[in-house]
This record gives sequence, C-alpha cells and structure tokens, in this order.
Amino acid sequence: MTRIYADPAEFAADAVAGFADLHADLVREVPGGVVRRRRARTPKVAVVVGGGSGHYPAFMGVVGPGFADGAVVGNIFTSPSTAQAYSVGRLANSGRGVVYTYGNYAGDVMNFGLAGERLEAEGIPARQLIVTDDVASAGADEKHRRRGIAGDFVVFKVLGAAAERGHDLDEVVRLGTRANDRTFTLGLAFSGCTFPGAETPHFTVPDGAVGLGLGIHGEPGLEDIASMPAPEMAKLLVERLLTERPADADGRVAVVLNGLGSTKYEELFVLWASVAPLLREAGLTIVAPEVGELVTPRRAAASGPTRAGRTPPPRHQSPAGCTRPGSVLRAVRRDAPVGPPPGRQRPAARPGPYSSRGSSSRTRRRIVLSIAWSLTEAPRSVTSAMSVTT
Repeated sequence: MTRIYADPAEFAADAVAGFADLHADLVREVPGGVVRRRRARTPKVAVVVGGGSGHYPAFMGVVGPGFADGAVVGNIFTSPSTAQAYSVGRLANSGRGVVYTYGNYAGDVMNFGLAGERLEAEGIPARQLIVTDDVASAGADEKHRRRGIAGDFVVFKVLGAAAERGHDLDEVVRLGTRANDRTFTLGLAFSGCTFPGAETPHFTVPDGAVGLGLGIHGEPGLEDIASMPAPEMAKLLVERLLTERPADADGRVAVVLNGLGSTKYEELFVLWASVAPLLREAGLTIVAPEVGELVTPRRAAASGPTRAGRTPPPRHQSPAGCTRPGSVLRAVRRDAPVGPPPGRQRPAARPGPYSSRGSSSRTRRRIVLSIAWSLTEAPRSVTSAMSVTT
C-alpha cells in the first residue's frame, strides 16, 4: 500500500507540487501539470504528454529539452480534464502548434481531443497522437483499439526529437505516427497496485501465477498462467512480440524492459540476460536497449518488453540526447549494435528461490517488454528515444 500521503484526495496535486519544487531548474508547475522551465530559443512544435497520475516517470518525468514541453497530470489512474489539458497545451505552445500524445484510453481521447479543439478555436494548431502499443488488448487487425502502455516512451521521444530538430507540426506527427505503428509491448503481472489510502490492491493475481497481458490499471489481460523461471518468461514474451514484426523491418530493434514500480532492478537484469540472446538468435540486431522503470502503476509487481525497430535515418541528422527529471540521456551515438559480452554464454535454467512460485503476488512485481521496429526517416536522435522506451 501507499504509506506516504497527506490527504489521499490531494495525492496527485501534492506530488506535482513536490516534483516541481525538486526539479525547479527544469520544470515549473502550471494549472493542470508542468511545463519546461525555459522555452526553446526559437519557436518549435510543443509536445505535450499526459494521463493519470501513478505512472512516474510518466508523465512529468519526461518534460525537458529533447523530450516533452509539458505534461498534463490527472488524478490517480484518471484522465486529466479538458481544462487541464487546454491549460498545459496553451502554456507550452511557443508559436508552432501543439501535439498532444497519450495512451489509448477513452477519457484521455475525449478530454485531450476537446482541449485541442479549444486551442484550434484560438488559432493555435493542435494535433492528437494516440499510442496503441499493447498487443494483448486487441489483435493486429485492430491496432487502433490497443491500449497505450510502455511504448509511450518510444512515441514521446520520437516526437520530442523531431520537434527539437525544428520540423513542422505535420512532420512531427508523421514521424510519431510511424513510431507508434512499429512499437509493440507485452506485459506480465505478479500482483496488483494499491491506491493511496487503500488497504488492499486494486486487483490481484493468484499465488503461483502471473497475469499475461494485464493493463497498467488492472484492465483484463489474456489469461493467468503458472509462474515460470526467467528463461521461459523471456521466451514467452519475445516469441509473442516477434509475431508483430512488420513486413519491411530490417532486423534492427530497440528494446526496453520495464519494471512497473516494485520489480527489483536485479530481477530485470536477470530477465534481460535471457531476452537478449533470444533476440539475437532470431537474427535481430539490438540497438540502444534500456532496462529500468519508465511507466509504473502504483507499486504493481510486473515486467514486460517494448520493441521498437529502426533503420538508418538520413546521414545529415545527428544524435540528440535529452535532459529530463526522470533521467539524463547521453547525447552520443547509441545506434551501434549491442552484442553479448565476450565469451558470455546464457546460463541454463536452474531451480532456486527466484524461479517458479518464488515470483508470487506477495512479492508485488510487474514487468512489460516493449520492442520497436525499423523507424526509417526518423531523426537520428530517435536512437536516444529508443533508450527510454518502456
């Protein structure tokens, strides 16, 4: 359960206030969320991300140079209001329009859409980019119905990189749309998340089982399956995501293994040690992998990968890192293939305290794996974008 709060009803507002004070050099609090402390030196497209609270570093943690210009923050697992989205969008705008980007949830779609209409009515160009990366929520022929989860970070950073390069609104949206179309995520949950002030989890997973494909708010997944050692878990995730490979993918993939709040980093490293060899055995080249916590659901126990594929962009485009409260990405080339350590062999699975039933709902862990495929034409700074996916 959440143990630190003043008034549960004001938890989100209090968190925004504390976050803005802590990172006052990068962001400032505004009605509805936060925006960059300083605007870009020249007008640019404003990338505004957002959604409900409880997913940090999403969404406030990606505001900063090279990433988002503002974040709209709703209550715990609740869409921000139209007024909040409008306020942040208007204050983030620097003269070249606003693109709102968020996961595919009914409240977000409605309220961000209405906020965009208000901006348009005032003469500020506004566009919407809805992230749909969760393969468990709908079939490949209904991608428009899929939820947006950890793949948000691929799309957010591609948009941020394109905007930072000075592209116009239509081009920024086009590149972001391509990133969304080629990013796929699947998750596993070992336990549910808990709201501030609540005594019990929002949802539960039976002991000795994992929930395959559960949404980050507890939305129904595909099924509950028996827990398994890391190599089998990696095989399950990777094989399912490989079925989504675009026909024109060139074999370069950006992969993110995301813990959703309570999974220990060491556990994610153990899982990665099985994920990476499977991708290489499939003939794929891993680019800019990232393992950590980027989208979280209030101390849920889970994990999962996002995969983003990529092909070489135009040579004149240079790498661009970003600075954000959630972390600092290096402004260096990270598009070189990542290979296994010399002489490294994948260890055989063996029984132990962290296999099988050791990953029970009592341990409060959850993961997602995201993979994004070839993002032809995207700015080379997309390499940095992939490093923060999922």
